Amino acid sequence: MRAVQVTRTGGPDVLEVADLPTPEPGPGEVLVDVAAAGVNFIDTYRRSGAYPMSTPFVAGSEGAGTIARLGPDVSELAVGDRVAWKEAPGSYAEQVCVPVAEVVPVPDSVSDEVAAATMLQGMTAHYLATSTYPVGKGDWALVHAAAGGVGLLLTQIVKLRGGRVLATTSTADKAELARGAGADEVTSYDDFADRARELTDGEGFPVVYDGVGRATFERGLDALRVRGLMVLYGAASGPVPAFDPQTLNSKGGLFLTRPSLAYYTRDRAELADRAGELFGWIGAGQLDVRIGGRYSLADAAQAHEDLEGRRTTGKLLILTS
Repeated sequence: MRAVQVTRTGGPDVLEVADLPTPEPGPGEVLVDVAAAGVNFIDTYRRSGAYPMSTPFVAGSEGAGTIARLGPDVSELAVGDRVAWKEAPGSYAEQVCVPVAEVVPVPDSVSDEVAAATMLQGMTAHYLATSTYPVGKGDWALVHAAAGGVGLLLTQIVKLRGGRVLATTSTADKAELARGAGADEVTSYDDFADRARELTDGEGFPVVYDGVGRATFERGLDALRVRGLMVLYGAASGPVPAFDPQTLNSKGGLFLTRPSLAYYTRDRAELADRAGELFGWIGAGQLDVRIGGRYSLADAAQAHEDLEGRRTTGKLLILTS
């Protein structure tokens, strides 16, 4: 099978297509013919060595496809089932072994591409708006990087729950995408805290969803109301510097959390519930998943360059055919 392999860490140029043996599914695994793999920032961190991995390894971890073979003791799935997953190392490949605990069924109403584009970013947006801070009717939420993969989905889910969105974007084109996703207001990264105060007669918002990190964190605290919640779920601009927790008190008894998807999909039942609700919204036409770019296995390096260069919106996919 063909796969995108990393034999040494470094820039996007270290991604190379190689012919490798077809993997054998072990106990509790299935072998899947990959249709599409999601491209995520964590893939770039592993490729660069920021997240150390033993080389050589096949890149990627998210995708969708069709089960080709069952491992020992797997009885709840069948060859031919369409499935998707958020975490299976080696997903930039024509075939990959996926743990059954990571597999979710894909309904007929959702394509392989959309399923692959939904798993990591879609479920991140889902837990942020339904569990970390369960958005209620009329709630204002600040969504940073609203034209990105998570941002577009998070904006839509906040709206599905009856909330209102102040979106930040960096360009006019991205602002239009955020408005198309339902954002009530769009602003720049320079004045979002002031705008949040203006929209609430000086009170501030109950929640800020921040996947940007260093460049937005401190000013984001100023956008919150008394006992508001800062949800820091990423660091696209770099990690947040150390700060004195007394700052949270002085700005109104604020709350701070740093969640990750692993803690909101702790077992297969929770994973399936989140994916099921997302796929239900997609099938009903209530949630639009924007695919911002499609690449072949041979063009994986270009996909990483485009993602790291912030030249993209929505989700990037690597297709195997």
